Amino acid sequence: MTVIPDTTDRVAEHTSEAVNKAIRRDAEESVLHCAAHRDAIDGRLAELDREWDVERALEANAATIALVGLGLAATVDRRFLALPMAVAGFLLQHAVQGWCPPVPVMRRLGFRTEAEINEERVALKALRGDFDGLPPEPDARARRALAAARA
Repeated sequence: MTVIPDTTDRVAEHTSEAVNKAIRRDAEESVLHCAAHRDAIDGRLAELDREWDVERALEANAATIALVGLGLAATVDRRFLALPMAVAGFLLQHAVQGWCPPVPVMRRLGFRTEAEINEERVALKALRGDFDGLPPEPDARARRALAAARA
């Protein structure tokens, strides 16, 4: 583990292996279910489009706490400014390291990284056949693969 890990790996590197395994297992079970029930693929893809990743959940959580702290500081006691200050520090720590105190809780609650969500999405698209029949020409193949990935 490096001091400043890669963007795609930083949250998983700071998550317990048991939680990472549970998250992977849930995604695998979802893909296996869709493989057996192909009519469920489109619905699951729609669910994945709406799923909040851990970054979005952390941002919403931080913004809420910061706003509450500012409101309390303005109306009750200025010492409540400690809340937005702490949140800002946690966000900076998360941006640099991929970890801050709320992340383990969010991961245990099942929040996944964008990369983990996209891994399931690509597996489902492959099951649906989005990548079948790619043309042999490299340019056409690349354009078709990109179109399938964007769908």
